[in-house]
Amino acid sequence: MRSNPAHRIIAADVHAVPKPFHAFAVRSDEARHASDARAPYGRVHLVRTGFLDAGSLASIAAEAYAQMTIEAFSDIDYAATTLDDLAAAAPRVRDLAGQIAGALQLTGVLGDEFASYRSSVATRIDHLGCCGAGFHNDVGRHWSCCLFWNLALDVADVEFVMPHAGVRLALAPGDLLVFDPAMAHGLCRPDDAGQAVASSFEAGDHRRQAFLTGELLLTDAHWAALGAPWLPVEEHERRGALDLMVAEFDERSGAIKRPAALRDGMKRSTCHVDASSG
Repeated sequence: MRSNPAHRIIAADVHAVPKPFHAFAVRSDEARHASDARAPYGRVHLVRTGFLDAGSLASIAAEAYAQMTIEAFSDIDYAATTLDDLAAAAPRVRDLAGQIAGALQLTGVLGDEFASYRSSVATRIDHLGCCGAGFHNDVGRHWSCCLFWNLALDVADVEFVMPHAGVRLALAPGDLLVFDPAMAHGLCRPDDAGQAVASSFEAGDHRRQAFLTGELLLTDAHWAALGAPWLPVEEHERRGALDLMVAEFDERSGAIKRPAALRDGMKRSTCHVDASSG
């Protein structure tokens, strides 16, 4: 992993876990991990990039907003894009895919080889838009096997918050986030003290936020190298883990709803596997 002053690693491994549980883990609905689970990745990466000038940020954000419907608090929308479309929107940026890949490489989550990051960026890249974001996680399909990256295009007076890991990060245009989507996360106003408050996004020039986003699909070896190996569910049951695959979160606070009802989540008999996956 390269050392770069623009790259911050934020600890996210001390978790506020509701009783009667003692840890978090996430299972997959893919057949290949039908009886396994992994702990959350205990880091958030923030890379302060500088390869998008103000005009390019605004141009790509405008293209994103034109393709999405974002009307009310916590509306979240995606729109597929291509590297050719992004190059047309930001012609002053040389090799945008390579620039994003280089920033991602600083995190080291896929190892040291630049080609792994470039291939990931080239495989899929989307526009992401929202109007703030109530607390939620993303674990369906193959996402429990991914880290997410978000490149901020249009953000003002917002924080990225992971309530159960004590993470609050003020965002600025050009910031690149890499995080584990199994953990609850949301976008809040700094003045709201880590709460996702609907009224704070009802009016004003900065109601909406725009990002570029993609997935970093990790192999089992990658997860093991990051300290979050896939292990049999019985091991996580022994640790008293709450299954983040089935957790529901209060949109405002991130509190886990009805945790006592999740007592039997980490059992082989309650596997939830999508038969069409794997």
